[in-house]
Amino acid sequence: MSGRTNKDVSDSTKPPLILWHLLSLDAPVVATLWTWFIARANRVPLQMSSLVAMGAAVWTLYAADRLLDAQSPGHDALEARHYFHQEHRSGFMAGIAIASVVLAVLLPRIPETAIRLYLILGGLVFGYFVIIHATRSAHRLPKEIAVGVCFAAATFIPTVARVPELRLVLLPPALLLAAVCSLNCLFIYAWEHPLPNGQTPHPITAVALRYLPVLAVGVAVASGLLAVSDRHAPRLLYVSVMLSTLLLLMLHLRSHKFAALELRAAADLALLTPLLAIPFL
Repeated sequence: MSGRTNKDVSDSTKPPLILWHLLSLDAPVVATLWTWFIARANRVPLQMSSLVAMGAAVWTLYAADRLLDAQSPGHDALEARHYFHQEHRSGFMAGIAIASVVLAVLLPRIPETAIRLYLILGGLVFGYFVIIHATRSAHRLPKEIAVGVCFAAATFIPTVARVPELRLVLLPPALLLAAVCSLNCLFIYAWEHPLPNGQTPHPITAVALRYLPVLAVGVAVASGLLAVSDRHAPRLLYVSVMLSTLLLLMLHLRSHKFAALELRAAADLALLTPLLAIPFL
């Protein structure tokens, strides 16, 4: 395990993978890739404007969340990404302003059905933001699971908005993607909180943390079985979820060999398995 601290983020020779994470580029890349992959696997045409809007929206959300966390008074759980955002606050604020303009320009090009679904999802996310940053009740919410569900839902919206008939067909892979996204957050939490540190996670999160390897194996097995038996949803969706889950489990089993920052970046890298499926589309 590396001896670097969370505040040690000023080194100009940071590896590309670490910089990818510190710049909040990991989540938008994963979200944009899965959005494209889901549509392509179902042969649903998706305009580039939808993909650009997805990337801009997710980057803005994550960058704003980290800036708000860094500004929270008395916050004692700041990580390297928070210090990095605070150090480069003006740059991130400029980026958020540019991304907001891009979203405003692209909004008229997004189908109305997709906008309605995003408004519903956005309302839930906004309420969650208010609870976390404006109250002291964040510990009462299973954050890791909520993030996984919302993240997966956002990637499926462009496809099901264009072809509503796919909503029930894509429900199983959507639930499994939500599961692996939640596992991503849960594994990161486990790596960054290996010992009791005075923080009490949500009861649901606590139970999930206790059985993380079992849950990961269950998601991988379910994905593999559905890849063979489900004749409606594209098998590549299930295979990609299964591979991502197995990669996260492998990282967990070897987590003692990496620094926390490296593990966090690698955990998001494990969600890029749709790249392996491109030759088979």
